Amino acid sequence: MPRSSMDPERRRLLEAALSLGASWLAFRPSASQAAPSAAPEDPARSTGRTLAQTGGYGRRSSFATEVRRKSTRNGLFGASFTPLRASQGILTPSGLHYEVHRAGVPSIDPARHRFVLHGWVRSPKVFSLADLLRFPSVSRFHFLECSDNGFSEWERPTAKDVQGTHGLTSNSEWTGVPLATLLREVGLRPGAQWLLAEGGDGSGLMRSIPLAKALDDALLVYAQNGEALRPEQGFPLRLLLPGFEGNMNIKWIRRIEVGDRPWMTRSETTSYTDLLPSGKARIFSFVMEVKSVITRPSGGMQLPGPGFFEITGLAWSGRGKIYRVEVSTDGGGHWQRARLQRPVLPKCHTRFRLPWRWDGRPAVLQSRAIDETGAVQPSLAALVAVRGTHSVNHNNAIQSWGVAADGSVSNIHHA
Repeated sequence: MPRSSMDPERRRLLEAALSLGASWLAFRPSASQAAPSAAPEDPARSTGRTLAQTGGYGRRSSFATEVRRKSTRNGLFGASFTPLRASQGILTPSGLHYEVHRAGVPSIDPARHRFVLHGWVRSPKVFSLADLLRFPSVSRFHFLECSDNGFSEWERPTAKDVQGTHGLTSNSEWTGVPLATLLREVGLRPGAQWLLAEGGDGSGLMRSIPLAKALDDALLVYAQNGEALRPEQGFPLRLLLPGFEGNMNIKWIRRIEVGDRPWMTRSETTSYTDLLPSGKARIFSFVMEVKSVITRPSGGMQLPGPGFFEITGLAWSGRGKIYRVEVSTDGGGHWQRARLQRPVLPKCHTRFRLPWRWDGRPAVLQSRAIDETGAVQPSLAALVAVRGTHSVNHNNAIQSWGVAADGSVSNIHHA
């Protein structure tokens, strides 16, 4: 069809699609990722891998090369960061889910694993995994986020991309037994107010948990995204506390004790407190507050030139559903309401989108989320004014990405 006779609206859509396609080509994987294997020039003229060659467990294309970025102190205490810029929708593949472990990843035989529920209960019980599988189960979508997510960004922009600034959060479908069901099974004694959860690895991690949270929405999960938990995610059993900081979602869980007060364990009185400018520290800051980040375009990406791009990202809140996300392309001077992609679920990643036509001039991209309680994601300056810069935990500040005239995108701090 001659260009002059094409419907103007159709032409605009085609041009936008071509521009967006070019921008995707510009989002190159890092050099550390494996190079894809060679592909035939015309796959329709050759045969592919046979069923015997594909193996018994599916694998992704050799051309899909995004991986978790790993960080370790001594080989045992380590973390890996989810490649958020490559994420689609709201679900994180199990193999890309962020992880944190303090004494390596244990190997646990599910047939021998036992979970003990005792303390201020009428009938203490020991459960095998087979026992737990007999209870009524539920499946729910929830995010997990390490309280350290964004730990390097309090004073100056440090990480180069969204994987480094925000990669300690992921979102999965979790399947398991409501903890309230098991507490009813053993019977709570009068005065019970707190739980102590203990993991089965070598780190000795234990956390005190309010009984009210356990009776609300806590789960003992054994499956993630439709299959058994990965070892890095707590196989064969982990605690899930939707909306609470990641370290409280105890992996490889083997014991919960019921009591009348918090245990004040080493982890909750040292590592997971928030030092304030006054010298005092916040303790038991369980909830991950409302937060969002633009994942595309984001740090380390290269826009091929002016034209149409879709701004997209993720928003989440430990207090419930995301109500609204606003996006600014001029560093907070003006805000536009982004479209929320369904489903919008409580304590779950929510995908947001906004069409943007870049004019080739420098820009500052930001997003701010508002949850159903009315909480608004703060600017970095506002957060630092209250919290100072001596804490590494609970950084939910607005993230700024600077777009230069040459199309390069970088992590910046912007008032």
